[in-house]
Amino acid sequence: MYCNYCGKVIQDDANLCAYCGKRAGAVVGRKRLVRARAGRKIAGVCGGFAEYFDIDVTLVRLVWLITALIPVGASLIAYVIAWIILPEEPAMASVPAGQQAINTQ
Repeated sequence: MYCNYCGKVIQDDANLCAYCGKRAGAVVGRKRLVRARAGRKIAGVCGGFAEYFDIDVTLVRLVWLITALIPVGASLIAYVIAWIILPEEPAMASVPAGQQAINTQ
């Protein structure tokens, strides 16, 4: 099977591409809107929206910044509300260094 995003060969039963990390094939994962832990600048709200809608986080940040410049300031209020309401992404458990699987491809 080939990844639809990067075009590399991946395992037939893979849910995610090992090279680019995108969802593979017709596998539909259940997505939740959560605040991102990795790559956050303030609270991870923009990263969470970017992951949920599968778009670049820089684009989300730019749109949020442009809407924040509008005098009403509704986007700033929406950001704070999203910061409070959205749950944080679950922490990934780390594997001890001696027990990591070695990929020999």
